[in-house]
Amino acid sequence: MRLYIDSADVKQIALLNEYFPIAGVTTNPSILVKENRPYLEVLREIREIIGEEKELFVQAIGDTAEEIVEEAKFINNELPGNVIVKIPVTDEGLKAIKRLTEENIPTLATTIYTAFQALMAAMAGAKYVAPYVNRIDNLTGNAVNVVAEIAKLYKTYQFETEILAASFKNVQQVHAVCLVGAHTVTVGPDLIEKFIAFPATPADVTEFKNQWQKAYGLDKTNLVNS
Repeated sequence: MRLYIDSADVKQIALLNEYFPIAGVTTNPSILVKENRPYLEVLREIREIIGEEKELFVQAIGDTAEEIVEEAKFINNELPGNVIVKIPVTDEGLKAIKRLTEENIPTLATTIYTAFQALMAAMAGAKYVAPYVNRIDNLTGNAVNVVAEIAKLYKTYQFETEILAASFKNVQQVHAVCLVGAHTVTVGPDLIEKFIAFPATPADVTEFKNQWQKAYGLDKTNLVNS
């Protein structure tokens, strides 16, 4: 299991990257536009924060396979490090994924709503597929079942393509897709912070500290008392 930040907010990315086991950052056109500044400037800042080993996902917006391939090459030339090009699963998108796979440029097939879309993307050579969990729930039904079906198909036919589940509104959705076989997830900053939030945890920490201080005095730690 790997965790990605779904954001282009460099301050939030820097904070989460410091504290959480982050594997990289995913972006899309909507996320980048919100930053209201040149997108390459934002992406380069993200790269500086996460380093060159972690994956940075950038979406192509061309309509034809030729345009998408050209964009993918431009993105890879402009950004250092480990870059994954996101491509929507359309007929032109699949064509582009096939061509980029032949040229060893890794891709993520995005806007996945059905298991068969994910199967076609894997057959075309995509490194990742991104089922839109909350959107599937809202539009067509049970997203957890879709993710489970994708995982089963990939296991049956021994595809190396990984499921990078996206579009979450609550922690339970993330938990559910992890249980049925999602290899990775990409989640917004606000939701990531909720992963470890539970009322009993700080209460327990306070109780432990109070007991320790009663026994050994204020401001005493294991190091002081060793």
